[in-house]
Amino acid sequence: MTWTTLSLETEGPLAHVRMIRGEALNTMTPAFWTEIIEVFEAIDADPAVRAVVLSSTGRHFTAGLDLASASGDLTAGEGDPGRGREAFRRKVKRMQESFSVIDRCRVPVIAAIQGGCIGGGVDMVTACDIRLCSADAFFTVQEINIGIVADVGTLQRLPHLLPQGLIRELCYTGRRMLAEEAMRTGLVNRVVADHAAVVEAALALAREIAAKSPLAITGIKAVLNEGRDMSIQQGLDYVATWNAAMLFTEDVGKAVQAQMTRSAAAFADLKR
Repeated sequence: MTWTTLSLETEGPLAHVRMIRGEALNTMTPAFWTEIIEVFEAIDADPAVRAVVLSSTGRHFTAGLDLASASGDLTAGEGDPGRGREAFRRKVKRMQESFSVIDRCRVPVIAAIQGGCIGGGVDMVTACDIRLCSADAFFTVQEINIGIVADVGTLQRLPHLLPQGLIRELCYTGRRMLAEEAMRTGLVNRVVADHAAVVEAALALAREIAAKSPLAITGIKAVLNEGRDMSIQQGLDYVATWNAAMLFTEDVGKAVQAQMTRSAAAFADLKR
């Protein structure tokens, strides 16, 4: 399958998703919101994939929402106000799903960010497991600058990544957070020299993750994601149940043997 805003390449256990409208600053057009769901559904359906890199093309990772195509949604419109607002709510829920599929993806997703990560870009990368960026990267919660409340994930996921005071400053002011501050405060794991370097660093990290037991990796992601909405005791109960179901696997013996012999284990793919 081919898409107009994204590309998907798989090589062994790695999937590489790219935003391909670099000349248009990878703005998020109507096609983008459906295509990204299709791309991540294809990844989830491929049992050979063990890690994903999400990158882009051009000067900027993304300038966020394509305002030209979204202008009609930012006005009251005609007809009954209640019906119009109910339809708008459904549209927002569909757009939220575009990034929730990244959050729910059964394998880790690593964002490789260069240049500007603006508006919807912040929503997108906060749905990823890990973020790396180039030295010229910056992050902007742009929605306040156009008079709206961010509504596709930033306000819900940033609180799991950054301190409340900093989140509120970024969201209230719409200022730029530069790469060094993003790393110092924990939004990104690492800053590297440039666009090519950040993509290569993300691919190297994805290869390292892909070498681990895929059953254990998907379990870790599931437990971490579920734990965000649980108390500590609920999280402990959840992981106990998970391991009671999943722990007795050939992967444990292979991993232990590899540790003892200082060799690399070969793990089977998950089932379709």
